[in-house]
Amino acid sequence: MKRLLPILLILCWALPAQAFMKEGCGAGKCIDCHTLNVPEATKLLHKGVDQVLAVRLSEVPGFWLVEAEKDSRKFPLYIDFSKKYVFAGNIYRLQDQSNITSERQSEFNRVDVSKIPVDDALLLGSADAKIKVIVFTDPECPFCKRMHAQMQEVVKQDPNVAFLLKMFPLKIHPGAYEAAKTIVCDKSLEMLQNSYDGKQIPPPLCETKVVDQNIALAHQLGIHSTPTMVLPDGRVFPGFKKAAEILRLLASPAAPPESSAAVPSSRGAGK
Repeated sequence: MKRLLPILLILCWALPAQAFMKEGCGAGKCIDCHTLNVPEATKLLHKGVDQVLAVRLSEVPGFWLVEAEKDSRKFPLYIDFSKKYVFAGNIYRLQDQSNITSERQSEFNRVDVSKIPVDDALLLGSADAKIKVIVFTDPECPFCKRMHAQMQEVVKQDPNVAFLLKMFPLKIHPGAYEAAKTIVCDKSLEMLQNSYDGKQIPPPLCETKVVDQNIALAHQLGIHSTPTMVLPDGRVFPGFKKAAEILRLLASPAAPPESSAAVPSSRGAGK
């Protein structure tokens, strides 16, 4: 039922944009008679956000996509062409059931991949793979275990993809911290799998600060849950993903940031 509501909303929004207005856009483009720029969006949203960074047409008909920021975090908002309504929440695309709100948020909050050290990471896949995805994982996280199997499937389907696994134990898993240190010391995928399977993990055989550094780095990057993927272009995707979804995200690069300069200035009422 929770999944049904956003899908029903999309079914309504998938109608042509002019169905929501008395006047349609005719044969021209929607931006010929509907406009929104950053200053205007800022005025509309001034009570709910700290800053509006960019505005562009949304892939959802009849809506603008607004890149907003609050408390140093960027997120997407959707303003309809009438400029009377704003939508904040998950929008799913019916064709592939993907969460486009989550995808837009990942675009807006990209990280600098070059600042993530991977010397400590476990390699899942070929060292010669052209595409390497960084994954923050917890050795006692059940969702990490499930996604590990999906990543193995990705590697089978596409040898050009490999995963670099960084240990990020969460406080909610009491044995994860020591297990993570053991796995880092051994640098063993087998040891990680044993931990996922609930087997006893021996104490670490080395002294290492890597796990503490990983925890600090994750928080610095705004990563607070596992599993979390960081794609080569810096997009961050938290949560369990199936193999097909991982491959789709890798095959569909993020849209480049678009400033309000690319959106015509308001020339009229914009109803």
